[in-house]
Amino acid sequence: MSEIKLFSIKDTVKERTSSKVSLEKELQRLIEQNMEIFFGVRFLESEYSITNGRMDSIGIDENNSPVIFEYKRSQNENVINQGLFYLDWLLDHKADFQLLVIKKLGMEVANNIDWSVPCVICIAHDFTKYDIHAVNQMQRNIKLVSYRKYDNELILFEHLNAPIVKPISENTISNNDTKDSSKKNHVEKLELASNDMKNLYHSICDYIESLGDDIAQNQLNNYLAYKKAKNFACIEIYNKKIILFLKLSPGTVALENGFTSDMRNKGHHGTGDLQVAIKSVADFEKAKPLIERAYNEA
Repeated sequence: MSEIKLFSIKDTVKERTSSKVSLEKELQRLIEQNMEIFFGVRFLESEYSITNGRMDSIGIDENNSPVIFEYKRSQNENVINQGLFYLDWLLDHKADFQLLVIKKLGMEVANNIDWSVPCVICIAHDFTKYDIHAVNQMQRNIKLVSYRKYDNELILFEHLNAPIVKPISENTISNNDTKDSSKKNHVEKLELASNDMKNLYHSICDYIESLGDDIAQNQLNNYLAYKKAKNFACIEIYNKKIILFLKLSPGTVALENGFTSDMRNKGHHGTGDLQVAIKSVADFEKAKPLIERAYNEA
């Protein structure tokens, strides 16, 4: 793996040396207490007991998707296979997770759980190139994150992979778990869109992905999200327009009727309070500064 070097440049230049945390439990506690800041995930429970196992940490992200955290405690521990087992268990026990969400965050959040891309985040001081290759071959939403701790002041998280996974179709979820099984998901809407809308959609995606190599794509059931640590842009496609939800305060934008809207306190699928309606290439050009700003402020 590549070596990250951190230097202090105050007064004299000095390399900061990294180390493992003295106890893996210390790392787990730090992440659980700051999970939303570090990973955009709301913490639910530590040491979550299940049949034949115990998940280290469990939460739910801003897209309302379940997230499992596993911490590698020894060189020989296979947290990837362990996480995969827990992920499959979770998909077979949705009701148990929903009850946990009701208890911690309330019924409204529980009713909006998105099961299309549940995630496992494996955290260790190091992973090998073989670990990354294995995860990419699995085509499951498993993310590998390495950490470096610098003295008692700094911690660095390096995201080693950006898995591209096919969302679990709502049609594969039991009728008891869906509010409307006939509703078309994002991918189906994209397939049915006109060629002009498809071309515009792909141009928007290409532009967003060109903004930086720290961007990850996350295909949800109802929208496509682009994120750094947290979402900064979400895309929905319709017959005659593409809707963006950007992580910008509408109060900082000169709103334009029919183009930009304040979505605070209004229900919508994507995350972000600023809605941008793009119906043409001209609208897209006008939206670019807002998209770039959302990326820079994320």
